[in-house]
Amino acid sequence: MTDFPAAGDAMPDIAMDTPDGGTVKPSDFKGKKLVVFFYPKDNTPGCTTEAKDFTALKGDFDAAGVELLGVSKDSAKKHQNFIAKHDLKTPLATDAEKGGLSDALGIWTEKQMYGKTYMGMVRTTYLVDTKGKIAQVWNKVKVKGHAEEVLEAAKAL
Repeated sequence: MTDFPAAGDAMPDIAMDTPDGGTVKPSDFKGKKLVVFFYPKDNTPGCTTEAKDFTALKGDFDAAGVELLGVSKDSAKKHQNFIAKHDLKTPLATDAEKGGLSDALGIWTEKQMYGKTYMGMVRTTYLVDTKGKIAQVWNKVKVKGHAEEVLEAAKAL
């Protein structure tokens, strides 16, 4: 079994594509606190609620000096549609490459539903400190109240 990064470890610095055709990686935020929330799929009920909840609190995160980044394996085009459809203010990134950030963190994994096995994203959020170290991890996130909980932890960091 591989040991995946946890609280106290450096956040892996792997580039991801942004919907505007650029790239983003965790080290781009060095010197700032960063929340990276990984979610399974754009425009599904839980993922939409989570992205909208972080968007609703973006002003509070900004005031606390905390950057936000939502990540899934969806394409840049799907992200653009997701952002437009729900008026999202939270930046999104595509972690589509094999060996990407979600692989390095161990959260792109085998899942099962209705007796079928498939690869999927485990809904996980990372709070990264100003030095690029993982300060806190929320695994198998339940969406209700999650953005508020992360905001409080980020303010306390």
